[in-house]
Amino acid sequence: MERAVLKVDLPLRKRASGKVREVFEADGRILLVATDRVSAFDVILNQGIAGRGKVLTQLSEFWFRKLEKVSPHHLVTTDIEKMPEAVRRNAETLRGRTMLVRALDIVPIECVVRGYLAGSGWKEYRQAGSVCGVQLPKGLVESAKLPAPIFTPTTKAKEGHDLPLTYAQVEEKVGAHTASSLRDLSLAIYRAGAAYAETRGILLADTKFEFGLADGRLVLADEALTPDSSRYWDAKTYAPGRPQDSFDKQIVRDWLEQSGWDKTPPPPDVPADVLEKAGRRYREIMERLTG
Repeated sequence: MERAVLKVDLPLRKRASGKVREVFEADGRILLVATDRVSAFDVILNQGIAGRGKVLTQLSEFWFRKLEKVSPHHLVTTDIEKMPEAVRRNAETLRGRTMLVRALDIVPIECVVRGYLAGSGWKEYRQAGSVCGVQLPKGLVESAKLPAPIFTPTTKAKEGHDLPLTYAQVEEKVGAHTASSLRDLSLAIYRAGAAYAETRGILLADTKFEFGLADGRLVLADEALTPDSSRYWDAKTYAPGRPQDSFDKQIVRDWLEQSGWDKTPPPPDVPADVLEKAGRRYREIMERLTG
């Protein structure tokens, strides 16, 4: 049985260590290594979901390639043999979970697009009838499909939660031209991704994108339409008016909610069968989307 990869050390300059990814500098480019770490309620758990980092990497590669006519992206290669020697020497651990990407000037905005009313969007709608300043029709129910996808950006927090931004606030942060480009490109990518996902029996409820600038041009960065950055639902079981089962780590979050944990470190150990069920959900969404 595959073991979860929780830590990766390489003889390269480490730029950052996130909840999931280790980020290194490599020959003027960036190396993104997706571990199998799992976080919940902003706490990294003691155990990981074996193979999860591979799903995130391989799905990102799939979408980068599939949508490159809609948006340029930062991916150079996922082929270990085309990466620096320090990577090739650790091929057994890194293969399938590593991307060599272009170095970009990252735009400090999380570009969220919603096609359905769920999560924090549903909570805000019930209170204000809007999401991030976007007014929505009255009478919508939880998980309802929106009349059209909406751009609901947030801050890009280094720690803790991202905070909602109105479009006017995005303009203040990055300028009117960049703001409109972020919005239009995010909506275009969402529409293309959602249309393809529907052909595979999957609904793309919402997602978030990150962009960087290269020679003044916006480039899709980080990950693309993975279960970590997107809310995917099964079209066959979709029923508005209630929460939907999603293809992600929700089963782990549900177990933690019921465990009595107060959501502060240290977290409790998650049972192996719960982690395996979550792993199956990740593998299922990759197989259904990529065939």
